[in-house]
Amino acid sequence: MAKLKEIRKRIVSITNTRQVTSAMKMVSAAKLKKAQDRILQIAPYDKKLHEIIQNLSLDEADPDIRYFAQPEIKNLLVVVIGSNQGLCGGFNSNVVKSSIAHTLNHYEGLLKEGSVHFLSVGRQAEKGLKSQGLISAGEENQLLSDINYSEVTRFAQNLMQLFNEGKYQRIDIVYNKFKNAAVQELTADQYLPVLKPSLPKNSSVSPSNYIYEPSKKEILESLIPQWLVMHLFRVLLDSNTAEQGARMTAMHQATDNATELLKDLKVKYNNARQTAITNEIVEITAGAEALK
Repeated sequence: MAKLKEIRKRIVSITNTRQVTSAMKMVSAAKLKKAQDRILQIAPYDKKLHEIIQNLSLDEADPDIRYFAQPEIKNLLVVVIGSNQGLCGGFNSNVVKSSIAHTLNHYEGLLKEGSVHFLSVGRQAEKGLKSQGLISAGEENQLLSDINYSEVTRFAQNLMQLFNEGKYQRIDIVYNKFKNAAVQELTADQYLPVLKPSLPKNSSVSPSNYIYEPSKKEILESLIPQWLVMHLFRVLLDSNTAEQGARMTAMHQATDNATELLKDLKVKYNNARQTAITNEIVEITAGAEALK
């Protein structure tokens, strides 16, 4: 009977767990749809603004535009975007591993010198970075509580200020890019300085003959900060969408695993119950025979 009681307890416990994972899966699916809609709304603006900047800078020879400056990298800031909540599979551990691999592959010397700092966006990413003993430049976990344009603008302006003041000569962003509900693509983007396009030597494209008022330099210095804010906003939305997809997939798998485990436990329970009934019948029969 003790064995039957233990199996019953496990069945009840796993049934409750399955209800929770199933509910979380449905919640994540609803949040995923909403996050995808936001991405679809913002992505065209981000893309078009970037195209305008690229076209304007194609034949801009002025080296004084600070966002295009390519100084010698003495200090590097890596912004690692994860999530505030767990239960999303390897979403956070993968982005932490990717940020470490990115720095080892491209800035191993700076990492050994202690010139690479990590800024976390998301409590789970912060925990992962701390567990690796990496140098922290702070955290911006509140950004993920409610991703809104004003808060992202403040954060982007802080990053631009760090770059313009020369505290960091390069700022990279490592995050999970949404591909579909089951797949997240780990991405490492150069945020600052802004990459300036260059024409191939044998290119037939010639500089435009438009007259700009104000000058190209003034237009670029006005547009680039706006694009940096817009791009960071899109990256955060992209990571949030990937998080919901990862959580939905993880909860779906957990629900399926709980269902399979319940099937096995019910078979064990029925076998144990049948064994107990058989033993009781045998004992009753043996007792009746002994009384004859």
